[in-house]
Amino acid sequence: MTYDYDVLVIGGGAAGLTSAGIATNLGAKTLMIERDRLGGDCTWTGCVPSKALLKSAEVAHKMRTANHYGLKATEPEVDFGAVMQRVRDLRREIYEEADAPEVFEAMDIDVRFGEAHFVDPHTVSIEGSYVTGRFIVVCTGGRPLVPPIPGLDEVPYLTNDSLFELTQQPDRLAIVGAGPIGTEMAQAFQRLGTDVTVVEMGDGILANDDPELTGLLLEVLQGEGVTYHFGARAAGVVPSNGGLQLLLDTDGAEDALSTDALLLATGRRPNVEALNLEAAGVAYTAKGLTVDDRCRTNVSHIFGVGDVTGRYQFTHMSEHMAKVAVTNALLKVPLAMDTGRVPWVTYSNPELAHVGATEAQLAEAGTSYQTYRFPYSKVDRAITDGATTGLIKVHARSLDGKIYGASVLGARAGELISQYALALRNGVTLRAIADTIYPYPSYGQAARRAADQWYAQKQSPLFTRFLKTVFGYRGPVIAPEEGRIV
Repeated sequence: MTYDYDVLVIGGGAAGLTSAGIATNLGAKTLMIERDRLGGDCTWTGCVPSKALLKSAEVAHKMRTANHYGLKATEPEVDFGAVMQRVRDLRREIYEEADAPEVFEAMDIDVRFGEAHFVDPHTVSIEGSYVTGRFIVVCTGGRPLVPPIPGLDEVPYLTNDSLFELTQQPDRLAIVGAGPIGTEMAQAFQRLGTDVTVVEMGDGILANDDPELTGLLLEVLQGEGVTYHFGARAAGVVPSNGGLQLLLDTDGAEDALSTDALLLATGRRPNVEALNLEAAGVAYTAKGLTVDDRCRTNVSHIFGVGDVTGRYQFTHMSEHMAKVAVTNALLKVPLAMDTGRVPWVTYSNPELAHVGATEAQLAEAGTSYQTYRFPYSKVDRAITDGATTGLIKVHARSLDGKIYGASVLGARAGELISQYALALRNGVTLRAIADTIYPYPSYGQAARRAADQWYAQKQSPLFTRFLKTVFGYRGPVIAPEEGRIV
């Protein structure tokens, strides 16, 4: 059967852009369909604008704390409108450089705009016109999950979809949710001068990360002025004196939080409703398209990539899944997602990053491991930068230093975790890292010094005594369990 296109890509966010790019590079005639604008959440409402806002907030914080560097500290005069215009200008710049339709049309990818839905397993309708594809990759992404809080429909509220359109700075901001979005935006707005309060049903921030490190980060955020209500449920919201009141239920005790603005950072939901998946026979749940580790749906020629699958909510995983899906479709190579080595970063200050297995996962699997730690307070570059809050934790096999997972809290943790992601992918051990020459002084050297702890703990008192006897050395014998930092 002859189809209009070899590959139809539904959605023009990170997953769709990557899928279309790979498909055309492999020689497939490709059409990308987008209902709004190319770039998706990452460019317009997620990664790019949030990091731009965090940078402005960091500069404000540096001005406020300049005395730590021998300079005269001053309270920054925040022009919130200018800050937010910079955010919007930067995302527009990135869009025009990398995501604009012309970029992909120059790659011989056809781009069409409009709402797409399935008519049958190989046919898609775009605003009433029909197009067929041999393979179809669904990349429609997700949107903010708005919880059913009583009264919410009667008051204005923010999600990451609307947050970066603000032009007036709220004096008080309540954030529901202490995940990555809630944590990053709490610090950003607090540093810019807004009084921020975070409401979280759990007992801490960033539930998927290492509890010791999230505890240290929480101390930093609270020290900067962010207020937290843990174990609290948003039970309702009502208008109040030009702002609103968020009603809280904390273990049955009721309270009310007055605020000028409300940000909901309560997760994501997949964009599946408009696709008419039933017409194609594609299985899905409330969490998203049902796909296997090769990104295949139950219909052999239809693939799901990115947030629409509910599997991962990271741009880098959308790109990875796109590679997996298109490779399976066009090359017939049985490539599977690398689900055991997925890195993530919360871009707070200090940053918090993780890759691989957590301690809880290792314990549940019955895996024998040792945790090797190194504090930022002993990293010379961190000392010179005044960024000594942080800790590296690497979980590895004691015998040979095989790495199972790593977590990093500290400056440039997002860069350091990339080293561990590479090590996990390629079987690089702590011994190999420790034997590698790193430039001094650098943050990268912190990874080497953390690996040095494997050598320190492998040191045998018996071997040390042997050396003392043979060569007449007079130093002490230190047991590995003392955890000496070298």
